[in-house]
Amino acid sequence: MRSQYPVLVTGGAGFVGSHACKALARAGYGPVVYDSLVGGVAEAVQWGPLEKGCLSERDRLLSVFDRYRPVAVLHFAGFIEAGESVHAPRRFYRNNVALTLALLDVMRASGVDILVFSSSAAVYGMPDAVPIPENHPLHPVSPYGWTKAMVEQMLADAAAAEGLRYAALRYFNASGAHPDGDLAENHAPETHLIPLAIQAAFGARPPLSVFGTDYDTPDGTCIRDYVHVCDLADAHVLALRHLLEGGDSLVVNLGVGRGASVRDVVDTVGAVTGRPVPTMVAPRRPGDPAVLVADPRRAEGLLGWRPRYTVLSDHVAHAVAALRSRPAALSPG
Repeated sequence: MRSQYPVLVTGGAGFVGSHACKALARAGYGPVVYDSLVGGVAEAVQWGPLEKGCLSERDRLLSVFDRYRPVAVLHFAGFIEAGESVHAPRRFYRNNVALTLALLDVMRASGVDILVFSSSAAVYGMPDAVPIPENHPLHPVSPYGWTKAMVEQMLADAAAAEGLRYAALRYFNASGAHPDGDLAENHAPETHLIPLAIQAAFGARPPLSVFGTDYDTPDGTCIRDYVHVCDLADAHVLALRHLLEGGDSLVVNLGVGRGASVRDVVDTVGAVTGRPVPTMVAPRRPGDPAVLVADPRRAEGLLGWRPRYTVLSDHVAHAVAALRSRPAALSPG
């Protein structure tokens, strides 16, 4: 039986998108995944239909809107590798910005005016102060960060001119996996620190590169705010409900409000797995801030969102369990 609240989830075969689909289904919504499968995997689509397609395929997308009549869109489709964006900026602007505009065009033609957007802390660039509030100036340091800032501006302009209502959710560092162990990170190539460290500990990849050990932090390595993917998924459901109930558009940070260093992650992975993580020191990466930590109070005030998983060892344990469900992910290389 089709849900009376179908929701189109672009990029729903990806890491965060698939967790959001699981959360949507448990909250009584009917997720419909629209994904090109360039970055996602079909096996992650378990809580509703998969419609394979690209956002550039206007007629295909229009037919999906017409068939399912979604009440809203959750938009995860986009390239996420900030480092790669420096070398291939046009690819990122085309995919993340131009195709979001194509999605907005089809939404308007289909009479859908609610969107929850997967944004990023990358919009802040090198922060002037931490924890970072939402009114911090936006000065991205990568094309990836600029694509997120540009889409946020497009949404604000469409809201003012056309009545679009939206939520832009600025993630900090997504991590972990669902405690059920059924949805592991599966990026190709993998760029996130925790799965890289876990795979290095199991010998499934070379030693972990630590990019810089001379930052102005207690142990010299970068500090990041790790937010559990299930908490991110919950925030999307809360934002969707807020908009469906007539709430105003909003922009909020999603983070726990404190950080962990690269060394903290390495030590935690070693403690959870019982295996030391082999590391090698590499030069700093251009544009890497020393510290990125969210001020998440606005999300709590506007959405009632509070992260459930605030202990790093839980993130690591859940990620290990999920990766074990994909034996090849931890097989020695």
